[in-house]
Amino acid sequence: MVEQGLIRAAQEGDRDALITLLREIEQHVYRTAYYILNNEQDAHDAAQEALIRIYTKIDSYEEKAQFKTWVQRIVTNICIDKFRRNKPTVSIEEHEMVFQGNDSVEREVMSGYLAEDIRTAIEQLPEHHRSVVVLRYLQDFSYNEIADSLNLPLNTVKSYLFRARQQLQHLLRDYQKGGVSG
Repeated sequence: MVEQGLIRAAQEGDRDALITLLREIEQHVYRTAYYILNNEQDAHDAAQEALIRIYTKIDSYEEKAQFKTWVQRIVTNICIDKFRRNKPTVSIEEHEMVFQGNDSVEREVMSGYLAEDIRTAIEQLPEHHRSVVVLRYLQDFSYNEIADSLNLPLNTVKSYLFRARQQLQHLLRDYQKGGVSG
């Protein structure tokens, strides 16, 4: 994700290195916040808060943990706090579908419905299940990285993922039967 030399320079007070570091992780931080909160404005707020916290706490980062895990823990904790403070709201967004040359229109439409249904199903998960799903399947974290990020035992992470997959399977059963719930 980010080279260690840049992190060390930022920790030693190199302002340019710190700004470069924050720019390199900005998209990753926002994407995580968006997947957890599923609201663009809340995600921007959470990402900004996370970047500020990283900016002010960079000297507390210790190399015994991976930098991306440390960043992920900060972002996830901020999102969970924000989620607890504000009851989740469903935002209705207009999505522009882009049809590409060789793919059939039907397949594109079905993919759009599937993506929306998956997002809706993830929103319905309890926050602790949603967090592990986002980290595992959308951010491609290993089980150990998730455990470190969320400060959970490894077996708890595995259990949460197992239960979350079961819940998602139940919520998405219309697709397994070949139907569309949109």
